Amino acid sequence: MTVKLVDSELKVMNVIWRLGQPTAKQVAEVLQAEVGWNVNTTYTLIKRCISKGAVQREEPHFQCRALINKAEVQAAATDELINKIYDGSAGQLFAALLGRKKLTQEQLEQLRQIVGDWQ
Repeated sequence: MTVKLVDSELKVMNVIWRLGQPTAKQVAEVLQAEVGWNVNTTYTLIKRCISKGAVQREEPHFQCRALINKAEVQAAATDELINKIYDGSAGQLFAALLGRKKLTQEQLEQLRQIVGDWQ
């Protein structure tokens, strides 16, 4: 089962994934510094993540534990993008990325390595 998260909820999840098992206060402090959100906004979003089954509240001190894996969320979002925008074709997405011509030489080399690993 994949949990559908909106952008603001993903910001919360990214902090939780990055910090491991932070308190809600720690998440709020990071998002205050990075995004400028107040504590109430962050707490509301954490509670929405809890209600969606993405986060579990643990005690003491309202610790936040991710119940979903970042790689799984990324894979689901990528699949959705491919299906929604590229008619289900990963090749079209890949071609679009290459066609942007904004990739660094290092990024191009990483893509070559990935494709080479799959052959």
